[in-house]
Amino acid sequence: MDVKDWPEIKNPKKYAGQKVIIGTVTDGYNPLEETYKNTRRLLEELKDSGADILICTKSDLVLRDLDLLKEINENSRLTVSWSINTLDEEFKDDMDAAVSIERRLAAMKEVYAAGIRTICFISPVFPGITDIEAIIDRTKDQCDLVWLENLNLRGGFKADIMKYISDKHPDLVPLYDEIYNKKNRSYFEALEKKAEELAKKYDCRFVDNETPYERVEKGHPTIVDYFYHEEVRGTANSGKRNVIHNP
Repeated sequence: MDVKDWPEIKNPKKYAGQKVIIGTVTDGYNPLEETYKNTRRLLEELKDSGADILICTKSDLVLRDLDLLKEINENSRLTVSWSINTLDEEFKDDMDAAVSIERRLAAMKEVYAAGIRTICFISPVFPGITDIEAIIDRTKDQCDLVWLENLNLRGGFKADIMKYISDKHPDLVPLYDEIYNKKNRSYFEALEKKAEELAKKYDCRFVDNETPYERVEKGHPTIVDYFYHEEVRGTANSGKRNVIHNP
């Protein structure tokens, strides 16, 4: 792990009105953050910047900084997003080494209760495995937005995932062959329709490839369709954007 360092941000106001995203490449709350506290340092430097700050994480370590997040939220746009693409802890363990889904859900609930905008990022959606309805039903009372993004397979990662499906879910091999070898998009087209139906079921707004900044009535998060859109996490919005690849 390469732990980044940077000169003090002496003029944070230069980021006013811009989007700053923490965690696009490496989770800003990965285990080393507990020791180095670089993400907290960055947030402290940006707290009065007037930037639109988005934190993307799979961790509950973000709760350590809840005091600082509350302070930032008083004067700036702040959003915290958790990646949750399953409620099955065994499948989660197969896919990543981050904290449990239950810990992510508990952290989301606490941050939401603190008045901070939260996102449930259902990504990547694994065809035949990720149950978007179950996840939305579980999180709708503790998030303002639900993002939906399909699983993209590229390079060596594709072979790894296809082997995993063959070993663990052989019944899904024909489906994955249709989607990722034959480029058949019908599965995700149908899932888009289902997501729109779920939005109607839960009386939620359904939007395509955009991230509105808003707090919504509890239980009615805005559902955002990013299926097959390459630019995610607010990049559809106009204006400048700064991506901070965190330590």
